[in-house]
Amino acid sequence: MKARHHICPARVTLVLLAAGCWPNCGQAAGSLGKTLLADGWEIQSSAKIKAGGDTISTTAFKPVEWFKATVPSTVFGCLVEDKVYTDPFFGTNLRSLPGMNYPIGANFSNRPMPADSPYRVSWWYRTQFNVSPPRDGQVWLNFEGINYRANVWVNGKLVANDKEVAGAYRTYEFNITGAARAGASNVLAVEVFPPESNNLGLTWVDWNPAPPDKDMGLWRNAYVTTTGPAALGFPQVLTKVDMPALDKARLTVSAELRNAGPKPFRATLRGTIGNIEFEQPVELAALESKQVVFTPDKFPQLEISRPRLWWPSQIGPQNLYDLKLEVTVAGKISDGDVVRFGIREATSELNEQGRRVFKINGRPVLVRGGGWAPDMFLRPSAEREQQEIAYVKDMNLNAIRFEGKTESGRFLELCDQAGIMVIAGWCCCDFWEKWPQWTDADYDIATHSLRDQTRRIRNHPCVITWWYGSDNPPNERAETNYLAVLKEVHWPNSAQSSASEKPSKAGEPTGIRMTGPYEYVPPIYWYVDTHAGGAYGFITETSPGPAIPPIESLRSMLPPEHLWPIDEFWSYHCGGGPFKHLDIFTEALTKRLGAAAGVEDYARKAQLMAYDGERAMFEAYGRNKFGSTGVIQWMMNNAWPSMIWHLYDYYLRPGGGYFGAKKGCEPLHIQYSYDDRSVVIVNSYFEGFKGLRASAKIYNLDASEKFSRQASLDAAPNSSTRVLTLPAPDGLSSTYFVSLALEDSAGRTLSRNFYWLSTQAETLGEPKEGSDWYYTPTRQFADFTALGTLQPTKLKISAVSERKNQQEITHVRLENTGRALAFFVRLKVTGHRYGEEILPVLWEDNYISLLPSEKREISARYAFNPIEIGDLPVVQAEGWNTDRQSVTAPE
Repeated sequence: MKARHHICPARVTLVLLAAGCWPNCGQAAGSLGKTLLADGWEIQSSAKIKAGGDTISTTAFKPVEWFKATVPSTVFGCLVEDKVYTDPFFGTNLRSLPGMNYPIGANFSNRPMPADSPYRVSWWYRTQFNVSPPRDGQVWLNFEGINYRANVWVNGKLVANDKEVAGAYRTYEFNITGAARAGASNVLAVEVFPPESNNLGLTWVDWNPAPPDKDMGLWRNAYVTTTGPAALGFPQVLTKVDMPALDKARLTVSAELRNAGPKPFRATLRGTIGNIEFEQPVELAALESKQVVFTPDKFPQLEISRPRLWWPSQIGPQNLYDLKLEVTVAGKISDGDVVRFGIREATSELNEQGRRVFKINGRPVLVRGGGWAPDMFLRPSAEREQQEIAYVKDMNLNAIRFEGKTESGRFLELCDQAGIMVIAGWCCCDFWEKWPQWTDADYDIATHSLRDQTRRIRNHPCVITWWYGSDNPPNERAETNYLAVLKEVHWPNSAQSSASEKPSKAGEPTGIRMTGPYEYVPPIYWYVDTHAGGAYGFITETSPGPAIPPIESLRSMLPPEHLWPIDEFWSYHCGGGPFKHLDIFTEALTKRLGAAAGVEDYARKAQLMAYDGERAMFEAYGRNKFGSTGVIQWMMNNAWPSMIWHLYDYYLRPGGGYFGAKKGCEPLHIQYSYDDRSVVIVNSYFEGFKGLRASAKIYNLDASEKFSRQASLDAAPNSSTRVLTLPAPDGLSSTYFVSLALEDSAGRTLSRNFYWLSTQAETLGEPKEGSDWYYTPTRQFADFTALGTLQPTKLKISAVSERKNQQEITHVRLENTGRALAFFVRLKVTGHRYGEEILPVLWEDNYISLLPSEKREISARYAFNPIEIGDLPVVQAEGWNTDRQSVTAPE
């Protein structure tokens, strides 16, 4: 296997601090003593061990030649981290590994493990821990996720078997008081069995390959907690906001108390929210569980005046509260928990056109987000999660969609704090949707999975809905079970039966659709299509197609000998099914921009394609609000280095798609319409703006001005306003440009936008049989080949940096000193010491164009890292018709 230098992104200091939470983020019992079982694990295949769990889970057993591991983890992820396999993400290395001989592009979840796979058998996880429960206390063992089945042993005793522990999305809590040894070393051994093709497991579908172990392992946190005789679990805060005034909120607080012992007792549950206090006594019989509820009717202090509300990003602040709960028995604290929540109401309704509109606190919100993918080996990283949420917010997006793989409480807390709405639900295209094949056990696992996941995430204000089907609504039995669970857990948000508009038996119409496209379509598509993926209603997954990374990332993921021409190595980093190649995208690139002269030219042109594709998609939905109510780009990110479906690549390198999306989702934004040539102001804020001035200019390829017009306007709150219609002047070059600007009454620029257009209209064809679900072909492409004839021009560049705490801010000043347009200029900050791009980085703007004599000032924010940066950071600038320039950025 060929090794490859691992790129480790620099730390970003735009950190969204996660709130602390006790076990399972308010789900499991025990907070007096919590031992997180994260480090010190070892794993080994059961095929290499003759002993059973009764021996392996004792101190007498001595692991020999086991692999080091941490938890959360998967078996294969541990082996990669332990250097058993080197850089499986590079080239086709993954394909060469044991257990990876399934057909390329196939959905591995629907196939059995190969007969020779080392992951066809169970694997053991083993660790040791100490525990000190209070007198008359209880000891609890918690697992937030096991994929897929497991036998659990503690100190030679079987705690649970693989009939009881089944389901990737289950959470487990076991009372191990009888097995645990206080003040001594305890041994935990978990025999994990891989998911089979008829299991409700984790799935990668056609996004990327699946790992050879199908992500078997302890893929979420494991920990031991201790309590007194009364244990506290499943706390919840339900919030109701008086609308439309928003001047009062009514809170209902609940939690479950459990007596795990043989004797009855009287407990008291106390709660505080800021300076609000409440309590009530509870009688618990032996082995009894009881839900305790505090309502504002009985506890009027839970009706709050002038509440600090939680709002999505761009709309308002993300106010959060802490609920502190404490249960006492005989005057002693027995257990407690802290839940961070937001006061808000997330609702949805069908408008007159039958399209679903999501509302926060009664205000309609245009949902603009992307589909989320964790690391393919499910290796969680708090640092990377912070970096990626910072990217989501920087792109002006306000939503993330989980299709399966619902993220951890830590991740959701980041979304709470950033104002990023979350849509959760099950995955498509595997056993989750094969209801006719389900057994009674499968129905039970699915029902328990929904109960566990919705309990786990229901207190997070960022979560706005649950889609309990995916591509299809469930059958009547499954849906009846699901709806009963949502009622049982007091699910505070809406829920839809699937991500499509297919009708279900029991639920109301979804009002959402899943009509694609997923392959390349031109910008005009989003404006003129009215029956597939165009900008109307709520679309749950869609995309303008492949997302080729910038050249530096291509060099990090492909061997030099396979960088050009495009070959099977490229295809392996595409998707599955019809997405196994780049033929459709490459044809469009060639016909629009001219054949690529090499890999660098291809990558550069691909950034241009992604920029105007993503910008057009998001702008079309913004213009048509609220005839269009939401759009989820498929996808936000990738689980491994990929050629398709991302807004930033696996190396956290933002490319053309990132900045096209950021531009298109700008909260106060001026934009051009590809269908009727109108200039539109989209205001995503919940406040209006008066005395604005919009200007539009048309330029020929030689930068000569052909048209200019201004218009004054007021932008109403949460609105879309047409202000101008551009003509088609005579004498235009085949490729020409439109420059837009929006200013306030003082002349300050609030928004700017720049388009490249063609006198050759782009027209759509009819979908071909078999491809109508994933793209609409282009009959005639726009002609931008003249961009290759742009006259060279010169940029004058200077830069300075400043340091704030551990964040570096580099300010770049650009000036086009030539007579030609400086087109699509890309900026990078590199480390002086190694010359590599500093990542992640938050650019104010990028891939910009400057008219002759135009000046721009743009800043970049990134983490200060003296090892990477050296003495001074370096700014690089390069455009289509400008030479590459570098300049140091002194402080």
